[in-house]
Amino acid sequence: MLINRHTRTVEWGDCDPAGIVFYPRYFAYFDDATGRLFAAAGFPKYDMVQRFNSVGIPMVDTRSKFYIPSRYGEEIVIESRVTEFRRSSFDVHHRILKGEALAVEGFETRVWVCADEEKPGGIKAQPIPEEILTAFTVAA
Repeated sequence: MLINRHTRTVEWGDCDPAGIVFYPRYFAYFDDATGRLFAAAGFPKYDMVQRFNSVGIPMVDTRSKFYIPSRYGEEIVIESRVTEFRRSSFDVHHRILKGEALAVEGFETRVWVCADEEKPGGIKAQPIPEEILTAFTVAA
């Protein structure tokens, strides 16, 4: 499977009064990293929504493990990959590295959703387009 890596500098606004990343900010990092992962596979979020008439890929389950803190001004590398695709859902694994050290791991389950034509304003899971599945497999 495709792995995407990008470097990020920890910003002042990401930190708590102790100067370390406030844990909810990691989930924002993970959300951004998932978008970057799909863009690396050839599907930037805006284009993906337009092209496939999708509403998006909302998160339905998430968790993380924290090993070492990240602090204001530090550079971290976020490494993301899809670990499993199912019919309409998929799992993403994120690793945040400080140098060679693993700082944080994040785990997400997301669902491919489209508008529910039977319920105005509603959404429902749909099969993940084959083109996306192929792109992640070929890019590996």
